[in-house]
Amino acid sequence: MTNAPSNTRVRRSESKTNEQETESEDQDLVCPECAGHLVVDDEHGETVCEDCGLVVEEDSVDRGPEWRAFDAAEKNEKSRVGAPTTNTMHDKGLSTNIDWRNKDAYGNSLGSRQREKMQRLRKWNERFRTRDSKERNLKQALGEIDRMASALGLPTNVRETASVIYRRALDEDLLPGRSIEGVSTACVYAAARQAGVPRSLDEIADVSRVEKNEIARTYRYVVRELGLEVQPADPESYVPRFASGLELSDEAEHRARSLLQNAKEKGVHSGKSPVGLAAAAVYAAALLTNEKTTQAAVSDVADISEVTIRNRYHELLEAEETIGMA
Repeated sequence: MTNAPSNTRVRRSESKTNEQETESEDQDLVCPECAGHLVVDDEHGETVCEDCGLVVEEDSVDRGPEWRAFDAAEKNEKSRVGAPTTNTMHDKGLSTNIDWRNKDAYGNSLGSRQREKMQRLRKWNERFRTRDSKERNLKQALGEIDRMASALGLPTNVRETASVIYRRALDEDLLPGRSIEGVSTACVYAAARQAGVPRSLDEIADVSRVEKNEIARTYRYVVRELGLEVQPADPESYVPRFASGLELSDEAEHRARSLLQNAKEKGVHSGKSPVGLAAAAVYAAALLTNEKTTQAAVSDVADISEVTIRNRYHELLEAEETIGMA
């Protein structure tokens, strides 16, 4: 019977301690003079109030590196840690690579016996990095994704997304009966559309090692089985790339977007290729802003026929006139 009150006192004292700690933490976040918000200035090692400018704390500990770098190359040279993990490598970049150059840490060439030893180490290191068929499959596929993304000029985030999609397809056993190149290409196509930097099926097929029909078929299968949320390609997302390729002004790019928005209001875009609409809008915008370009030049940049550009061009101008009359 005597233990109950003492336990209760202990619990009450613990709760009071926690409340005091919480109050002290809240007090640390506000200015003691005006109760304003505090900001940490890492450059000067100070904690300063945003409102009244009171320096609450100074000479704080800098937890960054002890060295300074003035460009990316110098930063990479001085850094003593490796690159962050990435899904674009089959082992996520966690394994060790043995340099192919037969030189020691001082830049001196290795002797013949040392070269033979390093060659054997490279061979066994490569075998250990890809110990089973799944890792070999992943290594080949991610290499294909990186190659195609480089050829298409896609940013790093698209490569990461494509690599994650391929890993999911491999984990869910979607590859049997399909080529590694086909699934890799489908992943790049899906990732580019998800990131808002789509590439046409023809552009994808030009850098791939599989046929256009197989890419489309595999893409539909991967999207359906993995439940990917891929929005229909927006013609406006192609405009900046086409305008840049033709060296058009910002005014022409803005005019092309306006033409496409009018076409959407009139429903002209329904059932039409977004690439063809974007190419026609860029061509029409160039003419409307008195900038020199030809259908042949637009056709080369957009990789679409001049006939399609002419047909969509007339449809876009008719939609523009209809809205103007209304």
